[in-house]
Amino acid sequence: MLPTDDRARKGLPIFRGPMMYFPDALLAIAAVCKAGNDQHNPGQPMHWAREKSTEQMDTALRHMMDHGLGTTRDVDGMYHLAKAAWRLLAELQLTIERDAQAQAAVQPEPVTKK
Repeated sequence: MLPTDDRARKGLPIFRGPMMYFPDALLAIAAVCKAGNDQHNPGQPMHWAREKSTEQMDTALRHMMDHGLGTTRDVDGMYHLAKAAWRLLAELQLTIERDAQAQAAVQPEPVTKK
C-alpha cells in the first residue's frame, strides 16, 4: 500500500494528482462501484465481490466498443467508459497484487541471529 517513508509518501500525490485531474470521471466510477455493490451485494457494506467480478479485459473492451460506436451510456444511464475504467482498475489491482505475491515468493527470508 502506501509507503511508510515520508519522502516516498509525498512522491505520491493521490489527491493533487488523479483526484483533482479527473474528479468527474472518478465520481462516475464511484457510481459504478455503488451500483455494482447494490446489484451483487444487496444490503451489504461496499466491497468488491471479486468472485463475482471476472473477465475484466473482455468486459472493459465491450464497454469501450459501445462507447466507440456512439453509445456513450449503458441502459442504466451510466457511462460505458466509467464501467470500462472500473474494469481496467480492477485488472490493474489484480495485476499489482499478483506481481507483489510473485516478488514476495522469490525474495529470500531474512536471516535471524540466535
